[in-house]
Amino acid sequence: MNWKTAHRSFYYANAEQPEDIVLPCGETAHLVIDVQNTYMHKDDPDETKRWTPFFERMNQTVIPNTARLIDECRARDVENIFARIGCLKDDGRDRSLSQKKPGFNYLLLPKDGEAGQVVPQLQPRDDEITVIKTTDSALTGTNLRLVLHNMGIKHVVCSGIFTDQCVSSTVRSLVDESFNVVVVEDCCAAATMELHLAELSIINMIYCHVVTLDEVLTFFRP
Repeated sequence: MNWKTAHRSFYYANAEQPEDIVLPCGETAHLVIDVQNTYMHKDDPDETKRWTPFFERMNQTVIPNTARLIDECRARDVENIFARIGCLKDDGRDRSLSQKKPGFNYLLLPKDGEAGQVVPQLQPRDDEITVIKTTDSALTGTNLRLVLHNMGIKHVVCSGIFTDQCVSSTVRSLVDESFNVVVVEDCCAAATMELHLAELSIINMIYCHVVTLDEVLTFFRP
């Protein structure tokens, strides 16, 4: 099974196969969403045990694959752009409501703090753009929309976490702005594989095309 038949929801179970994907390098950006230090550990031993499958997927699959995708994009002159959660005020007053609510989504990550930085394996280079957001969508709470339009970007390849939260929110915002969106499933993770796979089937075909890393590398064109 390849990307044309995988991750089909009820809505698209019997739909025709999509056309081949072509990503002109000069019109394509790779957006890395929220792969930040804060998500790579838990202070509580019980929580560490509960999150171990996620940490293993991140360290064994998502981060190495995303590093490879970043390098491939650099070699092909495809723009790498990084989005990370970070509030402008130390007390977080500028955060959106979704990041102020109690529970898992409560995030207080001052923009210059170590916890909010991109993980060391994926650090942006000097000329690569990073947008800082206090929203789930990387498009809604930043100037990313303007940046993409100004650079002539029409296609956005998405990687990052969490598939069912900030990745999904960003994908939906991008397609509403008429960008063509591709999600690289083995460069993404949710807290559990069940959540990850469920969200991929929800967003596939209507909001984006879900592909693998090996597949997306065949779509780039000079």
